[in-house]
Amino acid sequence: QVHLVESGGGLVQPGGSLRLSCAASGSIFRVNDMGWHRQAPGQERELVAVITAGGRIKYADSVKDRFTISRNNAENTIYLEMNTLKYEDTAVYYCNARIRPSMWSEEEYWGQGTQVTVSS
Repeated sequence: QVHLVESGGGLVQPGGSLRLSCAASGSIFRVNDMGWHRQAPGQERELVAVITAGGRIKYADSVKDRFTISRNNAENTIYLEMNTLKYEDTAVYYCNARIRPSMWSEEEYWGQGTQVTVSS
């Protein structure tokens, strides 16, 4: 069994900052891509940022230059540093990872989500 556990969401004023964390645990052979998605009310889930095991990164255009994704491979953990937050960043943020529970398979896992609310 593999679990992704997120933390760090909350309420922040426009222009403020938050840091999200996501740790993968359980029966893990190898962790490949890890990333963050978000879903605002009434909207589809969208990619925010993704980082490969080798450190290659991709951001959504809407968060470039404001958000930074990073990774600690030794701890199977990723972080999302969010700066200059805007009202439109309000959403539930989900951690996502492609993980090999054994060398013979790869599966996609999702965290339970953490709420980020940007409000004055």
